[in-house]
Amino acid sequence: MASSLISLSTILFIIFSLQPSFSTSRRVLDVHATRQHETGFRVALKHVDSGKNLTKFERLQRGVKRGNHRLQRLMENMMASLSVDSSTTQVTSPVHAGNGEFLMNLAIGTPPEPYAAIMDTGSDLIWTQCKPCTKCFDAPTPVFDPKKSSSFSKIPCSSSLCKALPTSDCGSDGCEYLYSYGDYSSTEGILATETFTFDTVSVPEVGFGCGQDNEGSGFNQGGGLVGLGRGPLSLVSQLKQSKFSYCLTSISDETSSQNPTSTLVMGSLATETSNSSVYTTPLIKNPSHPSFYYLSLVGISVGNVDLPIEKSTFAVDSDGTGGMIIDSGTTITYLQESAFELVKKEFVSQVKLNVDNSDSTGLDLCFELPEDDGSGETTIEIPKLVFHFDGASLDLPGENYMIGDVKSGLVCLAMGSSSGISIFGNIQQQNMMVVHDLEKETLSFVPTKCDQL
Repeated sequence: MASSLISLSTILFIIFSLQPSFSTSRRVLDVHATRQHETGFRVALKHVDSGKNLTKFERLQRGVKRGNHRLQRLMENMMASLSVDSSTTQVTSPVHAGNGEFLMNLAIGTPPEPYAAIMDTGSDLIWTQCKPCTKCFDAPTPVFDPKKSSSFSKIPCSSSLCKALPTSDCGSDGCEYLYSYGDYSSTEGILATETFTFDTVSVPEVGFGCGQDNEGSGFNQGGGLVGLGRGPLSLVSQLKQSKFSYCLTSISDETSSQNPTSTLVMGSLATETSNSSVYTTPLIKNPSHPSFYYLSLVGISVGNVDLPIEKSTFAVDSDGTGGMIIDSGTTITYLQESAFELVKKEFVSQVKLNVDNSDSTGLDLCFELPEDDGSGETTIEIPKLVFHFDGASLDLPGENYMIGDVKSGLVCLAMGSSSGISIFGNIQQQNMMVVHDLEKETLSFVPTKCDQL
């Protein structure tokens, strides 16, 4: 049986003594610009729970709670789009997933004003809170004052960006927008252009929402959001970049005293070395939900067992439901219920530990760790987990799907079940350069030590 050995010490250090067969050599990045609006840059990403003195298990649990809410919002959004009555003339605002797990630092305006925004590959609009703010989230980032910037300009209603908004109106201030999120948070204001600075690179005339009425509690960790989806309003589309990538450090590294940062690279060319493995699969488009990055998952293996999952399980249905998206803003992977039950059943069969039935973790499958033998270290054997995408079989490192906690005496599968849509989460993506090539319409996983970039 293909398996990995996990050793858990009392200081929550996990050693994987049998790793999958790929190289984790450092990536060489070629960040370049051919024209000003195609400027390449890299920025550091910080997890929203970074610096909160949490164990990796506690951070996992917090992320799962947020992920469950995000999944619920996505499902509600899809169901709402199916139930739209074409005969009604009432204008409603589409609901977006919102929130996210990683913050990126940038600056807005001239002179530049620092600003921490949530990075979200599941939505498009770039926005921040602006003065005069009738209602504002209680966020750590100062509210942006357009009057103090010499490069601020309102967007006219005739603009293509205004027309790309899901809900807009033409008012005295120009293009007015409303963008709603599934947790009843929303941002409302005017669409404008401004100079955005990423690290040392300034990009003029970026279209963004200047939110003057921001309601709800969904964005207390950042003063706005940077959408990296596939729609025309996103940063990726506005910069006309054919590639972007991110590399997320492991949940173990994030809870260490060194506090390493993850990385987002825009306009990059990840130059592979001869010793590096690259797993490339097509990006699929779903006309019903054009902002999301869909993958073609065709099968899953646990140990040496290819699970008997129906081929249609992860396909995009004709009504726009189903399919699997890859999402940086969701912590764990969610699989269509029938597929998850097969994964769960096979793990129970292969893992020689007692199943925990306490439901104390918020995760669907946990096992009781064996008693400490006095050495301060516990070693367990777990089956390998392979996701078979179209053209690429991704053999995941053990820490990308099993999270152990000696204090609670449990080790859990970082996956859950869903209906209507499946999501490949960020725990499964950690320590991989995830390269979105929008020209070739492919996504590549490149095993990488993300804390060494």
